[in-house]
Amino acid sequence: MSPERQRKPELHRPLPLERIGARGLNITVEANAEERAAIAERLLLAGIHSLRCEFTLTHGPGGIVLARGRLRARVQETCVVSLDEFEAAVDDSFGLRFVPAGSESDDPDPESEDEVPYAGDALDLGEAAVEQLALALDPYPRKPDAELPAAEAETPPHPFAGLAPLRRLD
Repeated sequence: MSPERQRKPELHRPLPLERIGARGLNITVEANAEERAAIAERLLLAGIHSLRCEFTLTHGPGGIVLARGRLRARVQETCVVSLDEFEAAVDDSFGLRFVPAGSESDDPDPESEDEVPYAGDALDLGEAAVEQLALALDPYPRKPDAELPAAEAETPPHPFAGLAPLRRLD
């Protein structure tokens, strides 16, 4: 079994497919303090202050469940310039498709909606929320006022410049 399969989900919110009626279902997933700490560790964040994900689910053809959602979070990140920690807001709308495991598309189009495979008769909305947070995070977080250090104006001396006084002038 792969390490990914052995990992206990930090935010496990199973939803039986039967709860999604003919008109669809609106549902919200929120992480508690313990779950946020585990998710922060997984995503290499300094912390997560809040995490809330709203889903609107509808049935599609062939066992597909269409999901529209909005993820809101407050995270503690580390600036890639200054290495200072800072708080950042995440607010992201998304669409995805839950598909029966084994029926994932081979479409390499980056514009197509993400597919999340599921097995059995339930979706894990918690894991889907964590994945959406991971996708919404800036891969190179930068504190708002962080500036790169100024480059040295002087050119460094030539490595042999110190030998010039020793040169004989015959």
